[in-house]
Amino acid sequence: LQLVESGGGSVQAGGSLRLSCATSGFTSDDYAIGWFRQAPGKERKWVSCLVISGTSGSYADSVKGRFTISSNSAKNTVFLQMNNLKPEDTGVYYCAASTTPGPFLVVPDGYDYWGQGTQVTVSA
Repeated sequence: LQLVESGGGSVQAGGSLRLSCATSGFTSDDYAIGWFRQAPGKERKWVSCLVISGTSGSYADSVKGRFTISSNSAKNTVFLQMNNLKPEDTGVYYCAASTTPGPFLVVPDGYDYWGQGTQVTVSA
């Protein structure tokens, strides 16, 4: 199973970015993709997640109303649309896959596979 993130970059506050997480090796839709971010010197924090067989995502309070998680029709790429970005959104963004979606999708230990991360920098 592989996850590859892309789409990071540098933007000014108020700008937008769309991250992509390309997945491969999954044989069913019974898994979830989560996005986490990690600022320098800080722990990795949950941002959003989507159960691939479902239709709606979940969001951390800090990004609710600004970020949207979705998948393509082939269900092999998950997107994180990030609007109205703030400096505190800066960090390395990781996508992760959980092959046993359940109540632990908001913590890193709930995931089995991780991508390499993509840097997002938001300047004031």
